[in-house]
Amino acid sequence: MESTSEHKINDERFEKGWNKIKEIDGGILQQFYRDLLDISPDFARQLVQFPFGDVYSRPALDNQKRELAIVSAIAALGHAQPQLRLHLHAAIKVGCTREELNEVLMMTAVYSGFPAALNAFATFGSVLAEALPCAGHA
Repeated sequence: MESTSEHKINDERFEKGWNKIKEIDGGILQQFYRDLLDISPDFARQLVQFPFGDVYSRPALDNQKRELAIVSAIAALGHAQPQLRLHLHAAIKVGCTREELNEVLMMTAVYSGFPAALNAFATFGSVLAEALPCAGHA
């Protein structure tokens, strides 16, 4: 059982993580968290506390650099399109350009192979259509 001090620390980690999510997210991750709460409240809380409260909140990278790194890592997996979609939206929200994201995804072909890159570009195309519906992917 958690002690009072452990509970306070976990609440602080959650609050820090939730604030980071609100900073980078356009609502997709917040909805994902709410949906996950119905399935596994403990895992949902850990999802906010560890990556967002502990790792994403570290000061060495700004949000743009961090999202570019995350997009690169997820794209390299080749099979995590829902997570890639979420982070492509976040990258656009924090100011990453289409050109920067294109370059990051091109590197996927070099280091993870063309199938992973093709999956990433397919996801990127759908994100661009969602994020820039009137721009015709300009």
